[in-house]
Amino acid sequence: MRGSKVPGSTTDARLLDSRGSADWLHTDPWRVMRIQSEFVTGFGALAEVGPAVSVFGSARTRPDHPTYQLGIQVGAALVRAGYAVITGGGPGAMEAANRGALEAGGTSVGLGIELPFEAGLNEFVDLGVNFRYFFARKTMFVKYAQGFVVLPGGFGTLDELFEAVTLVQTQKVTSFPIVLLGTAYWGGLLDWLRTTATDEGTVNLRDVDLLTVTDDVEEAVAAIVAAEAPVGGLGGVRRPPTAPPGRTPPPTHPE
Repeated sequence: MRGSKVPGSTTDARLLDSRGSADWLHTDPWRVMRIQSEFVTGFGALAEVGPAVSVFGSARTRPDHPTYQLGIQVGAALVRAGYAVITGGGPGAMEAANRGALEAGGTSVGLGIELPFEAGLNEFVDLGVNFRYFFARKTMFVKYAQGFVVLPGGFGTLDELFEAVTLVQTQKVTSFPIVLLGTAYWGGLLDWLRTTATDEGTVNLRDVDLLTVTDDVEEAVAAIVAAEAPVGGLGGVRRPPTAPPGRTPPPTHPE
């Protein structure tokens, strides 16, 4: 949807709005069915994608910014290593990773979200699913990925990053590498975690070490490959990639 067709509020916002009458008591049971349908659609679309890595980053990254070029390199390098690339399907760094994957002949997945200021998937997505609810979408990012590569980004990127760290820390997922690309960008955050947060006793230093930070794309991909382990995602078995880059993507699931 674009222009005047974009609704003034999102499905998430309507779900979380507790103001007004108690009519929501009579509509929430039907929302459960809609939520269920999002999980079914996501599972059906992504079940046969094969080994994949989720790449996150800012939607505000411009094509002439070095981070955009970094995103293209990451997408292409992951495909060469035998992975599909999953992003949020939006513009900026997400578009760059999708572009790199598609131009390298790999599978380029976009998981879109209903937002009042973004509409539609970027043109480099060849397997796309649109979601109304963040929590359904975020499940897909983890369930069907063998790891995360995180480019510089804002609140949405930080949300996805720290959720992944929490899942690893609490052993909800195992052997799930998380790589931050951009030492200058992420250095201040890591320093704060290692000093202020650790000194206050709110963070364990070994949990900070779950994060790998680098400026080198090949090193980032190598960290993902090195973490090949019996279990990945929320329950998928991790197997070394067997299909060569350029394999035929699975058909797009109806949205």
